[in-house]
Amino acid sequence: MEEQKKQILNEDLRPLLFKFSLPSVIGMVIVALYNFVDTIFVGKGVGADAIAGLTIVLPILIFIIAVGLLTGIGTASIVSRSLGKGDKEKALIAAGNSFIINTILNIIFIAVFYFFMDEILQFIGASPDVLPYSSDYLSIMLFGFIFFSLSINSNNLIRAEGKPRASMYAMIIGAVLNIILDPIFIFVLKMGVRGAAIATVISQISSLVYIIIYFRSSASMYHFKREVFRPNKAIMREILVIGFPSFLMEIIGSILFLVFIKVVRIYGGDTYIAITGIGIRIIDLVFMPILGISHGFAPIVGFNYGARSYGRVKGILKEGLIWTTAIAFVGFIVMVAFPQVLISIFSDDPELIKNGIIPLRLIAGFAPLWSIPILGGTFFQAIGKPVPAIIINLSRELLIFIPAVIVLPMFFGLLGVWISWPFTDFFSFLITGPFLLREIRIINRAIKLEEAAV
Repeated sequence: MEEQKKQILNEDLRPLLFKFSLPSVIGMVIVALYNFVDTIFVGKGVGADAIAGLTIVLPILIFIIAVGLLTGIGTASIVSRSLGKGDKEKALIAAGNSFIINTILNIIFIAVFYFFMDEILQFIGASPDVLPYSSDYLSIMLFGFIFFSLSINSNNLIRAEGKPRASMYAMIIGAVLNIILDPIFIFVLKMGVRGAAIATVISQISSLVYIIIYFRSSASMYHFKREVFRPNKAIMREILVIGFPSFLMEIIGSILFLVFIKVVRIYGGDTYIAITGIGIRIIDLVFMPILGISHGFAPIVGFNYGARSYGRVKGILKEGLIWTTAIAFVGFIVMVAFPQVLISIFSDDPELIKNGIIPLRLIAGFAPLWSIPILGGTFFQAIGKPVPAIIINLSRELLIFIPAVIVLPMFFGLLGVWISWPFTDFFSFLITGPFLLREIRIINRAIKLEEAAV
């Protein structure tokens, strides 16, 4: 652990960012690929209505992800800063308490989804044609939600202790297993969307099993003893306060997607809900590398900020912005230039392919700006300043996107639904920029004070 701490506090920033981010990027891309492949198998093996059915379930999946991020990111920030200060005991107590919070919340939410499943799916926008696919998929997925959420929580803890490679392995195991099992359950056993769900649940359990084995190994510093699982109100509160921006971002994202599906249903119907699902899977292949870099970026920022090494904090912020923006730009080029090719991967339906070209191009309109709010929010959480992160996340999802997706279609019809994406990206960038510039000025003053003290 001490050697890891020395590397984070002293190693050259670009190689350090690559070292910490590459495993997470690989893992996240593989996760995106298995969602991508999952949708391909469902589209080719069952049909466009099945893709729409899985798309209806996405707001619920986002909600479960939110619970994992609430405890995972909140705890990871505490762990990184505590280890940067040499306080291992607080790091372990925070980790133990994160499992308590995560488990309790999951039990509550899974029960709600189970008892009100059809009502929730119909409220989201499932038509009579799509509802059977949505309910078949969700009824199986419910059994895996707690494993999925605990894996998200645990992967953040692993990255916070400076072991991104172990986190990568956990994600790869689940993703590869899912890719192998999908065609078996869908095509060989002819289980349709239920088969896709079973494959996913088995994969989620396998990831968590690997994580448990890792925690019990000598490679991890999380050698949990009974006392770290005793509820600590102060630490629980700190976990929830710091993790709340990410939780809020995902919850608002869930609400946003729910509203988006409802509007798409009004102006376009099931075909365009399927197009939305395909678009999300394609976008994930761009977002996941950006998120992977932000995951590797966060513990470096947290360690150095905790150690008051402000010059390195500024440097790693610059490196993170450069590389995530470059990835977003590549995604923009591919999505704008080859939308027909991308959509045809998921479906052979000529109408679906034709109708999906304009939406995909519009969604990617300001893709080069995608990385700024993501990395900005991660940065403020990593340094223990949740308020700017909350404002960045709230403004993007709640104050810009939802009003845009409701109002713009009133003037432009279905086209307005897709215009709301680049509209949101542009104004989110304008809001995030001043917060980052203000924090950079604060860091610059701290650097000058350090230099003057020397």
